[in-house]
Amino acid sequence: MGFFITFEGIEGCGKSTQVRLVAERLSRAGHGVVVTREPGGCPIADAIRAILLDARNSAMVPMAELLLYAAARAQHVAEVIEPALAAGKIVLCDRFTDSTMAYQGFGRKLDRELIAQLNSLAAGSIRPDLTLLLDCSVETGLARAMARINTSSAAREERFEQESILFHERIRDGFLSLAAAEPGRFVVLDGSGGIEETEALVTEAILARLPASPARR
Repeated sequence: MGFFITFEGIEGCGKSTQVRLVAERLSRAGHGVVVTREPGGCPIADAIRAILLDARNSAMVPMAELLLYAAARAQHVAEVIEPALAAGKIVLCDRFTDSTMAYQGFGRKLDRELIAQLNSLAAGSIRPDLTLLLDCSVETGLARAMARINTSSAAREERFEQESILFHERIRDGFLSLAAAEPGRFVVLDGSGGIEETEALVTEAILARLPASPARR
């Protein structure tokens, strides 16, 4: 089996940038790496992502949102993550089940036991070997996220950025609670610094946990 690393955190914490940098570093070292994201990662899940993150869908009720995330994850795991791990690859995933618990459980205040059941149904036996939580203040994260959205030529994925500060504070608290409950899997890193500073922290955390004989091409 391969090695499954997930990157978590609030909006604008720097996950996506660090996933890209880690992938480049590991690939240069000769590792077989698969980079993916949630929601999305394959055509069907990407179509669901477009629905979930479109600000025009503000009328979406929390339960519909939760079920769409579960549907996207089931397809993503079956089509991308499980085959990559079976092939011995290192899988780097921008968000996974912890985001669902933080956003829909702590943020939306949906039943966390139900969310845990849905996460298990969608992910099957797949669990992260290592989860890096990039932590920063809500104000810092949202400012970064909106700056990215406003300068991007891609579709505006901003449904969550338009939520209240209190909503995002609950999410951050949720992530930190999840990390405290599973210290063996989580590594909490300061995501408030610059890209290079954060990259050094991420690299150190991964190299300390990566198996001695990792997957290679």
